[in-house]
Amino acid sequence: MAIDQLEAILDWIIHSDVVSSPWTFAALAALAILFFWMAVAPSRSRSQEESRLSGYLEGRDIIEDAEMERSFWKRVIGPALRGLFRAITAFTPARTVKRVQRLLVEAGDPGGLTAPDIFGLQILAAVLLGALYLLVLRLMGTLGTTSWLIVARNGSLLVLIGYLLPRVWLQRQATNRKGEIIRNFSNALDLLSVSVDAGLGLDSAMVRVAERWDNALTREINRTVLEIRVGTPRNLALQRMAARTGVRDVETFVGVLIQSSELGVSIAETLHTQAAQVRVRRRQRAEELARQASIKMVIALVFLVFPALLVVLLGPGIPRIMDALGNL
Repeated sequence: MAIDQLEAILDWIIHSDVVSSPWTFAALAALAILFFWMAVAPSRSRSQEESRLSGYLEGRDIIEDAEMERSFWKRVIGPALRGLFRAITAFTPARTVKRVQRLLVEAGDPGGLTAPDIFGLQILAAVLLGALYLLVLRLMGTLGTTSWLIVARNGSLLVLIGYLLPRVWLQRQATNRKGEIIRNFSNALDLLSVSVDAGLGLDSAMVRVAERWDNALTREINRTVLEIRVGTPRNLALQRMAARTGVRDVETFVGVLIQSSELGVSIAETLHTQAAQVRVRRRQRAEELARQASIKMVIALVFLVFPALLVVLLGPGIPRIMDALGNL
């Protein structure tokens, strides 16, 4: 059937009036050349391997050649900025550095950033916002006419906002990741419990959970399984996973699981008990959010809905009230 359809398509192409156009022939020829080149051209990785092998045989410095192939930004600007950021970190209190490192771990190391990178981004954002404010005043022609006290006050506020923006963004990333882990922890624990009941070992059950979903929790579970496979003790790998998540439910579950394995308690029974407790805590969090919703709705009503209603209801009568008060 497929052969008959292919023959019909080829017959239509050959006898169609569209093919008689010279532009069509040129396009088909270019497409054929492109496909031929894609078929015979070596892959990029193979070309790099051949280049390195030839360089090694010719006695050239392969590492230097590979370094020179990188862009100027990666070779010069990036390392210079990182050196400057590390110098800034040297003057930062150790407690603040540890707090930022903790936030980076809980946020999942976004973009491969480090604590010096965050501090450097804070300084850069503060300087850029302050310079942008002065540039806007200069372009508007109000830099010389505006009071320097007002300029200093507004500029200081923008510099402070710029300094806090990277830290606020990092805190937001960590909070979102924790929320994602909390939302998926109950389902992951249920599947883990069912898999162990079905006869799988704990490691195999963790692999099944990691293959079932793709979220922050399953990525941490997959990383834990890889650590166990390369020789890390299971209890240590689980403790590292709990430390990376920063979620109390995960830390409690890991602690109970480690204690159960040390005391010889059935892992399946432990998983059942923990799954039930996690479901109870999830329901309690949902009830807490439901109670908070009424308070948030009152705030929205008072500051957003009621003023609009007052304008609609009293707006037409305001001119008459003003006229009445004027006549008095």
